[in-house]
Amino acid sequence: MTDDPGQAARENPEKDPSQWVTGDEPMTGPQRSYLNTLAREAGEDPPDNLTKAQASDLIDKLQERTGRGQG
Repeated sequence: MTDDPGQAARENPEKDPSQWVTGDEPMTGPQRSYLNTLAREAGEDPPDNLTKAQASDLIDKLQERTGRGQG
């Protein structure tokens, strides 16, 4: 264990969803649920049949539009 708070960020850098090994698999249940919530808040129809990577990208975009996900 370390006292360096930046170590976790260096050990677990955020990967681009297009580089995910499982990015082509169907989106997960939690992704689908959160996308449904975000899409409704953004006044859009909830998407269907997205991959994990596509869902992650769309979540990021909808979070920006709705103001969610901002610390």
